[in-house]
Amino acid sequence: MILTIDIGNTHTVLGLWKGEQLLDTLRIHTDRDKTADEYHLLVKNLLRNLPGTYAPETDIEGGILSSVVPALKSVMAEAMKLMTGKDFLVVGPGLKTSLNIRMDNPAQLGADLVVDSIAALAKYPPPLVIFDMGTATTMSVIDKTGAYRGGLIIPGLKLSVDALSARAAQLPYIYLGEPARFIGSNTIDCMQAGAVYGGAAMIDGLIARTEEELGQPVTAVGTGGLMALIHKYCKRDLRYDENLMLEGLRLLYQKNVS
Repeated sequence: MILTIDIGNTHTVLGLWKGEQLLDTLRIHTDRDKTADEYHLLVKNLLRNLPGTYAPETDIEGGILSSVVPALKSVMAEAMKLMTGKDFLVVGPGLKTSLNIRMDNPAQLGADLVVDSIAALAKYPPPLVIFDMGTATTMSVIDKTGAYRGGLIIPGLKLSVDALSARAAQLPYIYLGEPARFIGSNTIDCMQAGAVYGGAAMIDGLIARTEEELGQPVTAVGTGGLMALIHKYCKRDLRYDENLMLEGLRLLYQKNVS
């Protein structure tokens, strides 16, 4: 079995794979202050308490991690070495990706966007537009040749709603969930409907503008924690893929160890 780890700004998601089968996933809070020893014990105990009762020291043959939090790359890599005795691959310079990145500075492309793109190209026909909704909302555009052309970085949905509550004296902090209706009849309903329907309309509009820019239809793919809420409100055809990042990490692991 291999362990894939996606370290995001807010949450860290782990996937345990046997071949091409995703056996289990775990989601933990990303804590920049935790040490390698603490992550080691946390992940080991979580794995041992899964229904499969996995023993990390013997069951995990290797793994790979991707992080948008630079300080946690080495911390998590050390934690996994303590837990399994194996050196985990880290997405970054030196790792074979085979992704053709046609940006001004390819080195600036985030590890998460690289991994999303590799997984999407393996599963869906290009041209592609990939939305990843987390702390930030990112959009990646891949042309019909499979080349990464660039994209957009947008303030995340929850970040935007929290900022609105913080800066508008009469607006409360709200739980971001399914709105009761499209046209809200009270402050909280209005805020939830504005966030969810506004987020969905933004996705729809960006798909249309990408097709305008490329001059042809695209395959739209959505992933990330908040996409689970938003995708069902989109009117455009959007393929929701909850484990896209974990699949991309598995593919990268196989590409670099075979």
